[in-house]
Amino acid sequence: MKVIVGLGNPGQEYKLTRHNVGFLVLDELARRSASPFRKNWWIPVQTAKGMIGQNPVRLVKPQTFMNRSGRAVEPVLRKAGGKTDDLLVIFDDVALGWGQLRVRAQGSAGGHNGVQSVMDALGDGAFGRIRIGIGPKPDSVSLSDYVLGPFSEAERQDLENVVCRAADAVEKVCTAGIEQAMNCFNRG
Repeated sequence: MKVIVGLGNPGQEYKLTRHNVGFLVLDELARRSASPFRKNWWIPVQTAKGMIGQNPVRLVKPQTFMNRSGRAVEPVLRKAGGKTDDLLVIFDDVALGWGQLRVRAQGSAGGHNGVQSVMDALGDGAFGRIRIGIGPKPDSVSLSDYVLGPFSEAERQDLENVVCRAADAVEKVCTAGIEQAMNCFNRG
């Protein structure tokens, strides 16, 4: 079973912020497979079970806040009987232009505290990831204010397209493998 984690922050005040694009992609995947999210009473996550193609998946939204995501991801992966190569993490990236996608089989945290938390909890960075570009922060704004800020008007107009393309990338990883997904989505 593939465990697909979208990184974000719980709560209505963060719902439509740049840092929550991982949650938005999982919401789209849950919509496509008609799989509702449910609260887990033992682990601080919301999960949905579904299918992508012929492959069973578990969609996971940590409810620990971004910088502590690993505290939720590690027990979910352990309970699912998965290994790090069964894990796919979706998150925002200020190093990529708005809407750009990068699919990778593994890598560093790249300065992303949520990814670093997952790596620290697992003791391993050998898990798949899909980085979603939210664009560089303006010089006049702190990084935390930028990622926790709402999407701009132009971003909101394109958000559905970006989220759908990222969900398509997740589906490609699950049905054709990460190499094929990299070939299809790592352009531009």
